[in-house]
Amino acid sequence: MNTLENRSIKDIITESLKHAISYQDYRNLVKQLVVEESTTGDEKTEALANYTMLNDRRMKRWDKTLKISEGIKERVADFSGNVTWLVITESWCGDAAHVIPVLNKIAELSQNIDLKLVIRDENEDLMDQFLTNGGRAIAKVIMIDNATGNVLNTYGPRPTLATKLVNDYKEEHGVLTPEFKEDLQVWYNTNKGQNAMSDLLEMLSGL
Repeated sequence: MNTLENRSIKDIITESLKHAISYQDYRNLVKQLVVEESTTGDEKTEALANYTMLNDRRMKRWDKTLKISEGIKERVADFSGNVTWLVITESWCGDAAHVIPVLNKIAELSQNIDLKLVIRDENEDLMDQFLTNGGRAIAKVIMIDNATGNVLNTYGPRPTLATKLVNDYKEEHGVLTPEFKEDLQVWYNTNKGQNAMSDLLEMLSGL
């Protein structure tokens, strides 16, 4: 049996991709969890189940309302690479519920982008290779070159402007309060995925 020490990042990614799912399968999973009043992840609590229900509504709304400009469509169409966006997520994660529908909308525009998702608590070895400031923050996007299997870039857990809001608030107050978390949701709703789209285009253009 391989230990983490003698498994390469490529090995870990390859193993995770074997049981990664499509966006539609992920949406179906979340919908079923809502019916079951449950959640993904090792911890099953009423609070997390409620977040899963809320996130199902958020993703449903974004699936219907996200707008992609003609300029973005043209830039994605010009992308000549061949990549997989492997996303580490959980159904209860609010940031993921706002970001992943954007990833899907962009990926749908190009045959050269394959969007796959895995559950964090089922892929701890993978998650621990892509920590954010030492923490298992999600959603985390790993951009993989399909020809070589190499990791080209990573993204997340939040869009750049949201990350700045979070970091500035933590620096001033130490912790994120419930009030700030509500404000962050307002930011997501107001921004309508535009910051995430810009970030993703920058990531693609950097290849």
